[in-house]
Amino acid sequence: MDFSFNEREELLKKSIAEFAQREIAPLVDKLEEEGFDPQLIPKLAQMGILGLITPPKYGGNEMGHVAKTIVMEEIAKVCPGVGLTLEGHFVCTYLIQTFGSEEQKGKYLPLLTSGKSLGSLAVTEPSGGSDVAGIQTIAKKDGDHYILTGRKCFISNSHIAKVHAVLAKTGEGPRNLAVFIVENSFPGFSLGRKEKKMGLRGATTGEIVFNKCHVPEKNLVGREGDGVKQVLATINRAGRPGMAAVALGICYASLREGTRFAKERVLYGKPISQLQAIQFLLAEIYTQAEGARLLTYRAASLLDQDQPADIEATLAKYTACEAAFKCARWAADIYGGYSVIKGYPIEQLFRDAWVTIPSSGTAQVAKMVLGRHVLKNL
Repeated sequence: MDFSFNEREELLKKSIAEFAQREIAPLVDKLEEEGFDPQLIPKLAQMGILGLITPPKYGGNEMGHVAKTIVMEEIAKVCPGVGLTLEGHFVCTYLIQTFGSEEQKGKYLPLLTSGKSLGSLAVTEPSGGSDVAGIQTIAKKDGDHYILTGRKCFISNSHIAKVHAVLAKTGEGPRNLAVFIVENSFPGFSLGRKEKKMGLRGATTGEIVFNKCHVPEKNLVGREGDGVKQVLATINRAGRPGMAAVALGICYASLREGTRFAKERVLYGKPISQLQAIQFLLAEIYTQAEGARLLTYRAASLLDQDQPADIEATLAKYTACEAAFKCARWAADIYGGYSVIKGYPIEQLFRDAWVTIPSSGTAQVAKMVLGRHVLKNL
């Protein structure tokens, strides 16, 4: 069992870390105030980031899920909100390339990998997100179109994506759900409010409204009734691993900032890094980060081998997000009073860490999945 990166992955890690410092770090304050900056999109595309899991025939480079995890971790170390933006994009591309028709893949994947559009997955509604089968957005067949009516909320990339994978019901019951590829230029498509989140503010999150939105029949992904299967597979194999990678970046950013502050802060005539209490906090952060790292990359490795990884991805997401919150909390202890002052990195990381926990599946849903797995298999 090899836990090391190969030469290509080490080079990728180095180049993305440099890219994040050069292109994203100077924008962090702006992103915190305004959300994701679309000017970053062509830069992400030029680095090949937007096509990491997409085959070359559709404009991607198909470096794989371990590579995607490396990229998202390194970017999240600088701005976790940009990491969430990428997660929202990758769930859309994954769903289309896995379940879409050849015509759909040929039309939309080159747009998504080239940076002409970001993608989003629109599932959650005001009535809830964990209960996928309980959504209320309706898609009614009308000739060679479907008419969508409803509202989605908490959607990553809502106001910046041009391509949205949307879950809607085509009849009564959980088996009558389908995914549609919706462009923001379709008649009846509009945007609702842009959310002001506590954390991960560098990502744009908001509402999408369908007011008798006309969607061509050819934009139905698969068949009516396939929606739940498609969405759950996408969340398991792209959404949860992606959030684990974002959380992992927060773990190591917390370790970096806590260590830096401990070495620079002087009390009692010496750096506080020499105090055993501070060393214990750093040890706790390091332990949590390393544990989350192993689980996150194990899930990514299984995905690259096209192996079943639903449980591993759920375990990684749950563990990494909980670890991120613990790491940020302990780093805040090291900062003391400075941790609540805007302008200090740990203040943002603490807020960002908290928001990872309900994103891409709540902690409670993850524990339900893991608990059922234990009862069934152990």
